[in-house]
Amino acid sequence: MSDYDTAEIRKLDAAHYIHPFTDHKALGEKGARVMVRGDGIYLWDSEGHKIIDGMSGLWCVNVGYGRTSISKAVYEQMETLPFYNSFFNTTNVPAVRLAAKLAEISPPQFNHVYFTGSGSEGNDTNVRMVRRYWDVLGYKDRHTIISRHNAYHGSTMAGASLGGMSGMHEQGGLPIPGIVHIGQPSYLESGEGMTEDEFGIEAASWLEKKILEVGPDKVAAFIGEPIQGAGGVIIPPATYWPEIQRICDKYGILLIADEVICGFGRLGRWFASELFGIRPDLITFAKGVTSGYVPLGGVLVGDRVAKVLIEQGGEFNHGFTYSGHPVACAAALENIRIIEDEKLIERVADDTGPYLKQGFAALADHPLVGYADSCGFVAGLNLVRSKGATVHDNVAFDESLAVGMVCRGYMFNNGMIMRAVGDRMIIAPPLVMTKAQIDEMLALIRHCLDLTYADVKQRGWLQGDDNG
Repeated sequence: MSDYDTAEIRKLDAAHYIHPFTDHKALGEKGARVMVRGDGIYLWDSEGHKIIDGMSGLWCVNVGYGRTSISKAVYEQMETLPFYNSFFNTTNVPAVRLAAKLAEISPPQFNHVYFTGSGSEGNDTNVRMVRRYWDVLGYKDRHTIISRHNAYHGSTMAGASLGGMSGMHEQGGLPIPGIVHIGQPSYLESGEGMTEDEFGIEAASWLEKKILEVGPDKVAAFIGEPIQGAGGVIIPPATYWPEIQRICDKYGILLIADEVICGFGRLGRWFASELFGIRPDLITFAKGVTSGYVPLGGVLVGDRVAKVLIEQGGEFNHGFTYSGHPVACAAALENIRIIEDEKLIERVADDTGPYLKQGFAALADHPLVGYADSCGFVAGLNLVRSKGATVHDNVAFDESLAVGMVCRGYMFNNGMIMRAVGDRMIIAPPLVMTKAQIDEMLALIRHCLDLTYADVKQRGWLQGDDNG
C-alpha cells in the first residue's frame, strides 16, 4: 500500500473521473478516498486505514473480498473464451450452466433467465418484456407499470423512471410515460395510529386504488423491492406483501420483484420473495449473483411470461452486447458454489442473522437512536433529537442539519462504512461476517453514535438546547 501516491491519485481522480451520484465540486475540494485492498469483511485505503465494510461494497460483496477461487474461475474463462455474444443463434457454456443453476435455486415458477450487465438494465428489460407480453396477448393499451415513491430501480432512463426518487426525477425529464407511483410501506412515515399489521393492509390498498384510478385494462405490472434498500432499508409489515399478491392476482397484473439487493442470501433465503410469501412473475437480479466481482445482472422470467414470449411472441427485439458474458457467468457460478458449500444462506437465516438482529436492536437504547430494525443482513436505525412514548412521537432533526451525514463522517473516519439516507443509518454487511465480527462492528457503530451525539449536543441541536 505504500506504493500508492494518494495525492497524485486524488488529483487524477478530480481531473478525469466523473463519479455516480456525486457533487463533483465538493468532492474536488475534499478529495476521494482511495480504496486499494479488500479481504473478508475489511477494506484498506491508500493511507493504510483498515475499515469494516458495513455495506458489502454497494450491497453486493456477499461472499466477502479476496476469494481466490472466483479470481481463478474468471482467469480460466478469460484464457479459454473471454467473450462471445449471444446473438446470431449462438450461446456459451458458462451462460447456459448459470441459467440452469438459477432455475434450480429460484422459486419453482422460474425456468428461464434473461441476462444483462446490471440491475438497471434488468429493470429496463422488465419494461420491454411486460409490455411485449401484453401486446402479444392482444392488450395493446395495457402498458402502465406501477411502482412506489422512494423506490430505487436503477439509474437508466427506464430504471430511474420506475424508481421513485424525487431527486432523480428532477433531472432529465423523468419519469418516462406509462409509469406511475404509490406510497411506500414505511410504518414510521405513514403508520401513526395503526398497528404495523393494520398499516401493512392500508399501504397495500394504495395499489388497488391506483389500479382503479389508471384503469385495470391499462395496468401491466407492479414492481417493488421486497425491502427497499437505497430508500433507507424500509422493511414492510408482515401483512403487506401477501395483500399485494392478492391484489395483483385479483386484477391479473404481473408482479415484478426487484431483488437486486435482496437476492442471493441477504435475507436468509436465495430470494426474498420466498421469505415474504409472494409469487412474482419476474425477478430482477444483479449484485450478489457474482458478489460484485464482475458486473452481471438479469431477469428471472416466470413461466407465465416465458411461455407467451417463446410460443407466441416471435422475435423479441431487445438485447445487449454483454448478455450472458462468459466471464461474468463463470464468476457467478463459482460465487454460487461458495454460497452453497459454506451454507451462507443457512447461517444468515439461523445463526448470524438473528444474532445481528438482537445486537442491532440493542442500539435503540442510545439517546440518539429512535428506532432500529433489521431483517437478515440488512438493518437501519433512525437518528432523532429526542424520543417519545412511541416511535411516532420521536422528534426528528431538521433536515437542513444533515445529522445523518455528520454521523456518516464519524463512521467513515473511524473505520466503519455505514450509509446515511437522510437521518437513517443503514448497513448490509457481507454474509461471511462472523459473530465476533458482528460484535466488533456494533461496538464501532455505538462508538461513532457517541461521537455524533457529543457533536450535535455541542452544536446545540438537541431538543431543549438553546439553538435546538
